[in-house]
Amino acid sequence: MELRSVEELMDLLNACRGTRDTPGLDRTRVDLHQHALQTAALLRRSRPADKELQVAGLVHAIGPLLGPADVARYSDCAADAVRPLLGERVSRLVRDQCRALDSADDDLVRLRQADEEGRSAEFDAGVLEDWRAVLELVAARNSPLGAAN
Repeated sequence: MELRSVEELMDLLNACRGTRDTPGLDRTRVDLHQHALQTAALLRRSRPADKELQVAGLVHAIGPLLGPADVARYSDCAADAVRPLLGERVSRLVRDQCRALDSADDDLVRLRQADEEGRSAEFDAGVLEDWRAVLELVAARNSPLGAAN
């Protein structure tokens, strides 16, 4: 699946509400919608000017809704889905997040840290609608699809 509009992406992110991720080693299962908001909010705090990194945090967990039978490909499914709309950098960050632990790429490391912190953080991360303008901005900068919306 390829996302073709910010509206489609917003619908998918809303569909994450109430969906829990697959349990991993030492991981607490989290609501994907709330986790996405918390990860993005943590990245907004640490990198306020880096909208693409924030958006990668917001969309990194959509894989289970795109390919629920294939746990090993969640990151790939999410990256492939957002590439046409949000561009190569967001797609790469989402895809490579699992390799962040041994990466020299500071953006990947920060995304992974926010992902982990967002699993246990307890703060008001706002609502998805707060991210619409940021998603539209990133889409307009990175995709002919986004510019057309």
